[in-house]
Amino acid sequence: MIVTIWRHGQAGNAVRDRDRELTETGLDDVGFGCSQFLQLCEQRGIPVPDLILYSRWLRTSQTADIIGSRLPAASREACEALIPGQRSPLVDSELQHRAQDGAAQHIVLVSHQPLVSSLIDYYLDDPGRVAPLVPGAFASLQLDVAAMGCGRLLFSAQPPEFEGVL
Repeated sequence: MIVTIWRHGQAGNAVRDRDRELTETGLDDVGFGCSQFLQLCEQRGIPVPDLILYSRWLRTSQTADIIGSRLPAASREACEALIPGQRSPLVDSELQHRAQDGAAQHIVLVSHQPLVSSLIDYYLDDPGRVAPLVPGAFASLQLDVAAMGCGRLLFSAQPPEFEGVL
């Protein structure tokens, strides 16, 4: 299974953290990042995502909406395993469930720091191999199974250039 871990775009302030909206920079970065992401997938012969899972917080749902607008065939679902404060085992369970039903070849996970970077470190079992994801950044991994050390980095990219890095 291919998993792309995507940090939500830059967000502004709000009274409650869960209500923070994407800024204009956040909207632009995610939109441009989607274009670059699709080019990287095509260049490497990677299937485009068919499922987008996201935290139900506003900035991640907005990020998922932008990604989904570029991937009209991908379904989108809010996922409790991706809200702030969650940990890798809950994400593992979600991914294992999705792998068992065989419905998705490539899943995008849209979430928050520190979860996004800790998931990358966990699946690669190589802390720091990928720089911590800044808002709007992503990393794509090939997972044999959803477990520690069972992933291989396909590429990662950070705004503003979103040039693919292995």
